Amino acid sequence: MFVVDAHEDIALNALCFDRDVRYSLARIRELEAARVAAGCCAPGWTPETALVSVREHQRGGIGLVFATVFTLPRPQDEMTADAEAQIGYYHDLADTDSSVKLVGSRASLRTFQRDWSHARNAGERPVGLVLLLEGADSLPTPDVLPHWQERGLRIVGPAWQATKYAGGTGHPGPLTPAGRALLRQMDALNMILDTSHLAEESFWQALESFDGPVIASHSNCRALVSGDRHLSDAMIRALAERDAVIGMVLANAFIVPGWELGQPVTLDDVIRHVDHVCQITGSSRHCGIGSDFDGGFGIESTPDAFESVADLPLLADALARHGYSEADIEGIMGGNWLRFLAAALPPE
Repeated sequence: MFVVDAHEDIALNALCFDRDVRYSLARIRELEAARVAAGCCAPGWTPETALVSVREHQRGGIGLVFATVFTLPRPQDEMTADAEAQIGYYHDLADTDSSVKLVGSRASLRTFQRDWSHARNAGERPVGLVLLLEGADSLPTPDVLPHWQERGLRIVGPAWQATKYAGGTGHPGPLTPAGRALLRQMDALNMILDTSHLAEESFWQALESFDGPVIASHSNCRALVSGDRHLSDAMIRALAERDAVIGMVLANAFIVPGWELGQPVTLDDVIRHVDHVCQITGSSRHCGIGSDFDGGFGIESTPDAFESVADLPLLADALARHGYSEADIEGIMGGNWLRFLAAALPPE
């Protein structure tokens, strides 16, 4: 089964934490354990166990990943330099690992899917990356966006927390004038809007003012876990009306309300969010995966079944146990994202 994961912070982890996905997962963990033992991590912080590497993607059949460009709030020149370095990392990754491909058009997506289907074994499967900007503060102005699009960026999420473009998680607020200018530029460039992390007010303003394709790369259901990080039923309906896909986040705190470290979380708990999206929208068409694996959490904060990203297909088994059809399962595991990209990416 071709699996799509619509949210992984690959470049951030590689450049800031030496979690270079060209390493084996065992090597990434070994290096990190050595740094922790040597006291090289930030005071009071111990990283959770990593889940992601290229070889694990291949082993699990994760064919396509939305790979993020993400920077924490810092001075503008530092954020911009970090973002450009992350885009450069993805290009270097594709140049140095023949199994990694940047996917930025419908034509390249078709070629990629053909090559993936023709692979004789897991080790020959390519891993495709679609570049996604999470939190647009690293863009100094919307005028820079065409250059970043030329470098492969296809999806933009204006917010993380509050940014100069929009209110965000934990920081209510509207689109700013710069945010409206950003959306106009995105419309002109036929880019994809990621509504994840947008504050309620900015979410509705963005849907009203942006005419292009829309997604929520990694967002769960507010009806099941309260808080502005998650989507209300009205937001889910509005996204479905735009034929969006919503990626389920696989962080325990986003799956079970009041979760505490060590509390068991099962795949059945994940399926509750899938069920809710399907019930609100009337079908499985708008549901996908946006794991956010290694996005500030690891094995310790993911459902018990997961030991690495290669275990994502276990969700398919859980969906089958809950009565989902084969077609529904294929859609949720990746087909819905592939259908969306086949319509939303530029032709060439």
